[in-house]
Amino acid sequence: MSPASFRRLASFAAPALAVALTAAVAQAQAPAAPAAAPSWQQGRSAEQDKSTLHPFAIEVTGKAATQLPIDKLKVPAGFKVEVWVDGIPGARSMAQGDKGTIFVGTRQLKEVYAVIDRGGKREVKILLKGMESPNGIVFSKGTLYVAEHHRITRYDGIESQLDNPPAAKIVIDGLDPQNQPGHFWKFLALGPDGKLYYNVGAPGNIVMPSYFQASISRVDPKSGIAETYVQGVRNSVGFDWHPKTKQLWFTEHGRDWLGDDSPSDELNVVERKGQHFGYPYCHQGDTLDPEFGKNRSCAEFTPPVLKLGAHIAPIGTRFYTGKMFPAEYQNNIFIAFRGSWNRTVKQGYNVTRVSFDANGKPKMEPFLTGFLQDDKADPPMWGRPADVMVMRDGSMLVSDDHNGIIYRVSYAGK
Repeated sequence: MSPASFRRLASFAAPALAVALTAAVAQAQAPAAPAAAPSWQQGRSAEQDKSTLHPFAIEVTGKAATQLPIDKLKVPAGFKVEVWVDGIPGARSMAQGDKGTIFVGTRQLKEVYAVIDRGGKREVKILLKGMESPNGIVFSKGTLYVAEHHRITRYDGIESQLDNPPAAKIVIDGLDPQNQPGHFWKFLALGPDGKLYYNVGAPGNIVMPSYFQASISRVDPKSGIAETYVQGVRNSVGFDWHPKTKQLWFTEHGRDWLGDDSPSDELNVVERKGQHFGYPYCHQGDTLDPEFGKNRSCAEFTPPVLKLGAHIAPIGTRFYTGKMFPAEYQNNIFIAFRGSWNRTVKQGYNVTRVSFDANGKPKMEPFLTGFLQDDKADPPMWGRPADVMVMRDGSMLVSDDHNGIIYRVSYAGK
């Protein structure tokens, strides 16, 4: 290149280079974009932006029962509550194996545990590691099924291989293609039809869900073929089938940031596949959403059979089918109320019993209480019920994911 040509090229390049350098410097000096708000803050009004309400973190390493006021726990006359085992950080959903092993999932952590009873002394094993919110647990015919946020896996013959678990086999994958920020954890239950039922929650507090979100779905564990069962379910982390009618009953968490007393969390029953339970248009069966409820009617949707209270966070939900408790408890529902955070005066933090009158109308009453210490404190509780499970002897286990403890409720008579 001749000197003259080089000078002409440089005369064109210099201004462009200067502009690029100026833009780069400006970009470097520009303030960083604000971080996205956590999903639990979504849906707040301008007046609520300075609210101090917030979710409560668990004790990620757990707490020994000796460090806690276990004596504060209360059950009805004739019943007894005691610590069954501690040292299970994040303990959530439970399932009992054929040989008596209790399998325990976690939501905030990455482990699945196995608890082995050796003559009254219980040993806790970390069974599976490195999982993604393995909240859902089912055991059936020698196989353990685990629901993570994005998939359901199976472990055949695992109860004979607790020290060296078999490799996971995929039942279904791709359950969270958008890596949703909220309500991604799954509850898992085996239906009377032999299919695995699981929830896919709404991806935020109050948003328009995609076609597979805000629903309860089911998958054939043999073929992996899945289908949506019901829709309009903001987030259900507990469901079970009535022992006689075989209808699915489920709890549902109402949206946040509509006030201390609205909307109520729900107990629902499914009468047919394809029902829509309202979210995001209608809450608690009679309250239209300020945004998504415009030009809609709550009459379009299936209302709850029982309003449970605002923000009480009903999760583990099971029918009592054991023989230890008195006869009037048979086929009652026990629900773990994990407790409220989106409320000035907190409530929940107990296990509630739902019974039915002669006409099948449900009513509820507290059954296991004492976790809530000060309803205006931060935090207000020392423990949080997460799941309930009926043992073969008729007693009932209650997991506490806040402390990593499982309690046992038994009945010895009045």
